[in-house]
Amino acid sequence: TATACALFGLDCTIYMGEIDTQRQALNVARMRMLGAEVIAVKSGSRTLKDAINEAFRDWVANVDRTHYLFGTVAGPHPFPAMVRDFHRVIGVEARRQLLEQAGRLPDAAIACVGGGSNAIGLFHAFIPDADVRLIGCEPAGHGVETGEHAATLTAGEPGILH
Repeated sequence: TATACALFGLDCTIYMGEIDTQRQALNVARMRMLGAEVIAVKSGSRTLKDAINEAFRDWVANVDRTHYLFGTVAGPHPFPAMVRDFHRVIGVEARRQLLEQAGRLPDAAIACVGGGSNAIGLFHAFIPDADVRLIGCEPAGHGVETGEHAATLTAGEPGILH
């Protein structure tokens, strides 16, 4: 988003949870170098869910002069489908290149989950293939059963994010 805005000379405001800005400090620095204003959201859990809420509030309050870009496979329709469609080149290319170079599909497709864009981008091409295991990985936490995890789409509560 920051790169596209810089390329086209557009103002860019990015909402990130305060915890995420700390974990992603290098990416935040890059976005700022590109001219983006990065707002660290300090409310709630200070992570993705609250950043999404703040971005929606801004968009609704300024709908006449803003455009909302969503990089996560969550939120209201049509955003998850748009993210999937824009990221599906990952899976289409992986599938094509595997068939071309290995002559077969993989046993498994493994993707980081995070906000879901990478995972749905890769997995979408392999959904019809029952023999390809789809494995999502999330680096943070101590297991879903502990309640100390980052698997909000698996173990979180339904709400505005879902």
